[in-house]
Amino acid sequence: MSIYLDYLAEIESRKIQGLAPKPIDDGGLIFEIIAIIKDAGNEHRADALKFFIYNTLPGTTSAAAVKAGFLKQIILGDVVVPEITPAFALELLSHMKGGPSVEVLLDIALGDAPAIATLAGEVLKTQVFLYDADMHRLSEAFNAGNAIAKDILESYAKAEFFTKLPEVEDEIKIVTFIAGEGDISTDLLSPGNQAHSRSDRELHGQCMISPEAQQAIVALKAQHPDKRVMLIAEKGTMGVGSSRMSGVNNVALWTGKQQSPYVPFVNYAPVVAGTNGISPIFATTVDVTGGIGINLKNWVKQTGPDGNPILNNDGNPVLEEKFSVETGTVLKIDVKNKKLRSEDGAELVDIAASFTPQKMEFMKAGSSYAIVFGKKLQTFAARTLGIEPTPVFAANKEITVEGQGLTAVEKIFNRNAVGVTPGKVLHAGSDVRVKVNIVGSQDTTGLMTAQELEAMAATVISPLVDGAYQSGCHTASVWDKKAQANIPKLMSFMNNFGLITARDPKGVYHPMTDVIHKVLNDITVDDWAIIIGGDSHTRMSKGVAFGADSGTVALALATGEATMPIPQSVKVTFKGKMQPHMDFRDVVHATQAQMLAQTGGENVFQGRVIEVHIGTLLADQAFTFTDWTAEMKAKASICISNDETLIASLEIAKARIQIMIDKGMDNAAGTLANLIAKADTRIAEIRLGEKPALAPDANAKYFAEIVVDLDLIDEPMIADPDVNNPDVSKRYTHDTIRPVSYYGGTKKVDLGFIGSCMVHKGDMKILAQMLKNIEAAEGRVEFKAPLVVAPPTYNIVDELKAEGDWEILQKYSGFEFDDENPKSASRTEYENILYLERPGCNLCMGNQEKAAKGDTVLATSTRLFQGRVVEDSANKKGESLLASTPVVVLSTILGRTPSADEYKAAVDGIDLTKFAPPQAA
Repeated sequence: MSIYLDYLAEIESRKIQGLAPKPIDDGGLIFEIIAIIKDAGNEHRADALKFFIYNTLPGTTSAAAVKAGFLKQIILGDVVVPEITPAFALELLSHMKGGPSVEVLLDIALGDAPAIATLAGEVLKTQVFLYDADMHRLSEAFNAGNAIAKDILESYAKAEFFTKLPEVEDEIKIVTFIAGEGDISTDLLSPGNQAHSRSDRELHGQCMISPEAQQAIVALKAQHPDKRVMLIAEKGTMGVGSSRMSGVNNVALWTGKQQSPYVPFVNYAPVVAGTNGISPIFATTVDVTGGIGINLKNWVKQTGPDGNPILNNDGNPVLEEKFSVETGTVLKIDVKNKKLRSEDGAELVDIAASFTPQKMEFMKAGSSYAIVFGKKLQTFAARTLGIEPTPVFAANKEITVEGQGLTAVEKIFNRNAVGVTPGKVLHAGSDVRVKVNIVGSQDTTGLMTAQELEAMAATVISPLVDGAYQSGCHTASVWDKKAQANIPKLMSFMNNFGLITARDPKGVYHPMTDVIHKVLNDITVDDWAIIIGGDSHTRMSKGVAFGADSGTVALALATGEATMPIPQSVKVTFKGKMQPHMDFRDVVHATQAQMLAQTGGENVFQGRVIEVHIGTLLADQAFTFTDWTAEMKAKASICISNDETLIASLEIAKARIQIMIDKGMDNAAGTLANLIAKADTRIAEIRLGEKPALAPDANAKYFAEIVVDLDLIDEPMIADPDVNNPDVSKRYTHDTIRPVSYYGGTKKVDLGFIGSCMVHKGDMKILAQMLKNIEAAEGRVEFKAPLVVAPPTYNIVDELKAEGDWEILQKYSGFEFDDENPKSASRTEYENILYLERPGCNLCMGNQEKAAKGDTVLATSTRLFQGRVVEDSANKKGESLLASTPVVVLSTILGRTPSADEYKAAVDGIDLTKFAPPQAA
C-alpha cells in the first residue's frame, strides 16, 4: 500500500491549498486501490471506491487500463463488488473515452456471453474514439457473421452516437462578467508563469484572472443558478496572444459544465465574448470544448456626415456604446434565431457567425474533435457495410466563384483538401478538412496535448503527418524542480508517440532547447504545406501555419487532419526603397502602422491570412514578418517568394535537418531523413519548372490590399504598450507603433532583451558588430542597463563561434549559460552586464525568467502584455516595449532610448537586414 499511502499524504498537502485529491493517472496506484476494494474489511475501502469511480483519468492512461480491466472482471462476473454492478461497470466504461475501455467493450461485445454482449454493444454505439485496430476488429467480426458487430456498424453508419445526443437549447440565459477592458490576453486566463501546473486542472484554475474575480464569478452563479456566466473583453478582443487550451479550460472550470460525473475538473461549453469578437486561434480552442464565442459589437465607431470615422485628438476612432454588458447584466442567447437579446427579449446583435451548422455540431457533441472522429467512424462503418452513410452532419460549405483565381492560401487548401467534391475548386469561406504536413508541440502546453491524446485514446502519430516536433524551449531558462518533474515525462511520451523530441528520453543526444518556431520553420520543406502548432507564433515562412490549442494539436497528431474554413486573405506588397540604416524589424512594425493609417484604424488583418509578397528574403529573415503577424491578430500568413530564394531557403533547411540527424535526433521511422528527401523533390520541381514557388493567381480576390511604402520609414519603430493611456482599452495592444524620436532620447530603459523567435543569426552578428564598433570608438563597452541575450538555436551559437562573433559576446558577458550546469532558479536581480542565456524563449515566455517588477524593458520579443515579461511594482507599471536589435543594444549602452541621430551614427557601416521589394514580373 506504499503508493496509496503516498497518495493520502499528497491529499493532505493539497488540502492546505484548498484543493481536492489530484485525479489519478498512475496504474500502480489504481492496482493498490483495487486491492483495497476487494478487501471488505479494509479501513480505506470507502475512500478507495470513491477514488476508483470518481477520480481516475480516462483514455489511455495506465490508470485507465487497470480500471478498465477490473470493470471487465466485474461485468463478466469474475469479481463481485456490491457497489459496482455489471450495469454500472458498463456505464463507467462509457465515460472512459476509448483506448483500454473500447478494447474491453469489444472483448465483451464480440465474446461468447450473448446477454452482456448485447449490453456492451449498446455502450459501444455511443463511443466515437475508435482507432484502426478497433475498427479492424469490428470489420473482421462482421465479415465472420457476428450479428452484434453488424448492429454496431449499422448504428455507426447512421451516426447514432451523434443523433441521439440532446440538441443545443433554443435559448441560453446568461449573466455577464467583464474580465477586463481592452484586448484580453490568454495570459490573464492562464498566466505563463503558472505553465507548470496546466495539467493539474484544479490547481491551474486558481491562477485565472484573480482570486477576487473567481469569487465574483462564483457569486454570480449562486445569484443566477439558471444562467451561464459569459466572460467578456469589454472594448477589446477576447483571447489574444496565444491559443491557450489551459485558458479555455480555466474559463470552463469556473463557468462551464462538467463533462462527466466520473471525471473531475474537466468542464466544457464556456461562453466567451468580446466587443471585437474572439481571437482566431482562441476561437478554435473554444470550439474544441463545445463552447460559444460571441462578437458583441457593443461599441461602434461614430461616423461623420461623410461616412468616415470621427477621430479623437490621438487619432483614434471615437466609440459609442450600443448596449451595456456591465457585470451582472442578464442577457439571452436566442440560438434558434441566432440573436443576442436583452433580458426582455429586445434584439441587441446578430450572432449568426457563432452558430454556424458546424459550430452547432461542436456544441451538441461537446467538442470539435468528437465530430472529427465521429465522421471518420461513420465513413468506416458505411464502407464496411457497403452502403452510403446516412446524411447527418452539416454539409461542408463549398464556395466556388466562377472566373475568380485563387489566393495562395486557397491554393494550399485545395491541394490538401480531404473529402471535398471531386474536381471542385474552393474559395474563401468554404469549410474544408485538410491534411496536415507538420505538427509542433511546445513544452508548456505539451503535457496538456499528451493528456488530450490519452483522453482520445491515441497511441501513435498518424502516418499522414510528414514530421512532428516536441520542443523544450519554453522551459529552457531554468532547470528547476517543476521542469525536472514535467519535461522528462513529456519527452518520453512524445518520443514514444512518434515525434522528434528536443530532449532524448534515453539521454543519447544533447538536450536541444531551440525555439520551436525556428525548428518548425526548418523542418517545413514544402511551400504548399499546412502546419499546426501549439503556440500562436506557429507562423512559418514556408507553407501556411496555424497556431492552435493543445487539443487541436493532439487531433492533428492523431489523425493527420484539421478542419477549418478557408480564410480570407489580405495582400501586402511593398514599394519604395529601404534606407540603409533601417532594420527589417522596422518594416514589420511600419506595416502595422501603415495598415491602420490606410484603413482609418480598422485592423483588416484580424482573423485573416496575410499574404506578404516578400520575394527576396530568405526564410530566417522572412520569418520575422510572419512571426509578428500573430500580434497583428492575423489567423496566419504566407510568404510569396521567388524561385531562387525558396530554393536557397530549402537548402538551408536541409543542412539544419542534417545537423539534427547528426546529433542523433532522427527516429526509427526516419522522419528527418524523409524530410530531406522531400526538400530535394521540391527543389527539383522548381528547377525543372514543373512546379514553381507558390504564387497566387493574377485574378485572385482579396479582402483588402495594403501597400507598404518603404520611403516613409526613416527611423526605428517601437511597439509601445502605452501603459498609462487614459483609455484602458488602448493599453497593452500591439497597435501603438511609434518612431524612436517620439521619446526624445530621454525614456529610461531598465533592461534590454535580444532573443525569442523574432531574431535570427543576423541579429546576433549585429550585436557583435555594435560591440566591436563601440569598443573601437570608446576603448571599452559599458552597459548602463542589463542586456539579456538568448540566441534562438544552438546552430546559431555554433556558427557564431566558428565565425568569431561569439568571442566578442563572451568578452562583455558577465554570465554565460552552461549546459552541464543549467540554472536551477530564476534570476531575480540583474547587473549592468551582458547575459548570454541558453537558447530558448527566456523572457518572452515569462514563465521562468522575468525582469524586475516595474522595469521598463526594451526587447526584440513579441510580447508586451501586462505581467508577461515584467510585472507592475507597487509604484510603477512594468512595460515591455518592442524594437529591433540595434535599438535594444544601443538603449542598454545609453540606459535610455536613443535619438534618431544617435541611432544612425551607431549603426553606420553595420550590415543590417536588407530588403528590396520584388520586381514586378
